[in-house]
Amino acid sequence: MELRHLRYFQAVADEKHFGRAAARLHMAQPPLSQQIRQLEGELGVDLLHRTTRRVDLTPAGEAYLVRVHAILQAVDAAGAEAQRIGQGLEGRLAIGCVGSATYSLLPALARALRAQLPGVDFAFRGEMLTSDQVVALRDGSIDLALLRPSGDAAGHADLTEQVLRQEKYVVALPDGHRLATRSRIRVADLRDEGLIVHSGHGKSAMYDAVVGLCREAGFEPVIRHEVAETSTLVTFVAAGLGVAIVPEPVSELVVAGAVHRPLATRARIDLVVATRADDRSALLARTLCVLRKQIVA
Repeated sequence: MELRHLRYFQAVADEKHFGRAAARLHMAQPPLSQQIRQLEGELGVDLLHRTTRRVDLTPAGEAYLVRVHAILQAVDAAGAEAQRIGQGLEGRLAIGCVGSATYSLLPALARALRAQLPGVDFAFRGEMLTSDQVVALRDGSIDLALLRPSGDAAGHADLTEQVLRQEKYVVALPDGHRLATRSRIRVADLRDEGLIVHSGHGKSAMYDAVVGLCREAGFEPVIRHEVAETSTLVTFVAAGLGVAIVPEPVSELVVAGAVHRPLATRARIDLVVATRADDRSALLARTLCVLRKQIVA
């Protein structure tokens, strides 16, 4: 028995006439009659009662038709679903974000993805350090990462990375801090300040960036606290536990007691999108297209 036998039987049962069924199936009548006979022979039961004028279903045929309808509908639905998934219109995709992107980019991106790809189940993981996102990409926990360049591109040969935008730096200060009245702050002004930074030891690209800025300004930073999440960092600043150099989008995270001032430097930090190099899915391509439009907007 093949799927075509079920489609042939359904057409004859619907039309109640071999000639009309054959025309509907774009085939000659004799081969159609032969195929139905083969089906009945395999089942060992008559499905149709034939007369010179019409064809009626036997009781066995009526019961069989119910099952045939369900089977063919399921097959058609499976094919349609496979096509939508193949076209990137259905499926599941997980996105990871560094802290600054969590607050500045993720809300608008999530809305755009839901609007443009409503059949896709998107999962988001915010406040992820760059090193954690690289691990998550490799083990399949996430499919797309918004992160900072780690400076170890050679070690990421299995990943594809592309710069989305370059972001300025700002200084997060406790409200009332001596530097909060300035319109711009130099890196050198932070020489004697206790800094709050993202976790170091290879975990955070921001840690390396902040240390690099301080060393270029001629001093070794005084690191008072290391944190894993940007929200915790800004909260510590608001509590007066130190100051922080952060990407400009962090200023969109409003925490009472913390203010932000531009950092007087030409240095910028990249926001990078990373994916697995061997991921060629249509869904990922569509998601990247939506992401790039959000960056341009």
